[in-house]
Amino acid sequence: MARVTVEDCVLKIPNRFELVMLASQRAREISSGAPEAVTRDNDKNPVIALREIAEDKVDFDVIRESLVSGLQKHLPEEDHEADLDEGETLAIQSAIAAETGMSIGGDSIISSRATVADDAPEAMPATAVAADDEADEADEAGAEDEVAVSAGDDGEAPDPEETS
Repeated sequence: MARVTVEDCVLKIPNRFELVMLASQRAREISSGAPEAVTRDNDKNPVIALREIAEDKVDFDVIRESLVSGLQKHLPEEDHEADLDEGETLAIQSAIAAETGMSIGGDSIISSRATVADDAPEAMPATAVAADDEADEADEAGAEDEVAVSAGDDGEAPDPEETS
């Protein structure tokens, strides 16, 4: 029975891959409680789905749409701005402007409050400069100690034959 049903369905949907996808989606709908368009006759859901497709009892576009929406990972976002009134929109824009340091003119952000001082590099506090200088001096002293150890007591390089 299924082979004859598939051969009938190929006349309606020539692409076998699409036929399988649509029939499987319709079988899922039937198993989740959708009404059947043909009599069951002790058939399983995939056979019922194929019989419905063969007899043109279902709308292919509706099945395609439900298949695509079921496989989508990222659903399209709805436009939430239409739900807001003018006061809420202005409050949101003001909050964004306060966070970003932008000023609002009318309905849009028109200018930045950046000044020359914002563009200049930030000066380091005096304590940070002193700590940075001390770290540099400690690094230089450590490097001098390493040279003294490797050079020996008299400042000359040690003889490899004497160390044995």
